[in-house]
Amino acid sequence: MRLHNLQPRPGAKHRTKRLGQGESSGHGKTSGRGGKGQTARSGSSIRIGFEGGQMPLIRRIPKRGFNNARFTIRYSPVNVGGLEVFDNGARVDEAALRAVGLANGKSAGLKILGTGTLTKKLTVVANSFSASARTKIEALGGTCEIVAAKPVEAVKP
Repeated sequence: MRLHNLQPRPGAKHRTKRLGQGESSGHGKTSGRGGKGQTARSGSSIRIGFEGGQMPLIRRIPKRGFNNARFTIRYSPVNVGGLEVFDNGARVDEAALRAVGLANGKSAGLKILGTGTLTKKLTVVANSFSASARTKIEALGGTCEIVAAKPVEAVKP
């Protein structure tokens, strides 16, 4: 195989649809745009949810009650298998995990999850642990220390 022999796989390339090439082409006259009106014009686009001036569904439905999603505490997940990068007997906290690149982005803290295997004795400091992660860490003689979550800024309604 040489560069001059390369070609796309069969069926990967399609002929472009040639619009407005006469009535017998199947794409003539209105060129697939239907009849007259707003959608037949060039440059026309109607935003999602617009119902032609009728009160949109999202505004017709009553919005009542309390939604707790605004007040949830979001933890950055870290799997036990990722903790293998640390030395035996090391103290693993949020700063160490962020330095290694295992925890990224904004969060109220860390939650250690049980996916993966661990072979080293570690002292892990986090805001929350899953039950399987706790058993894997403590089975090797390590310890799990829980610290309080950072306060999250109040979100304006």
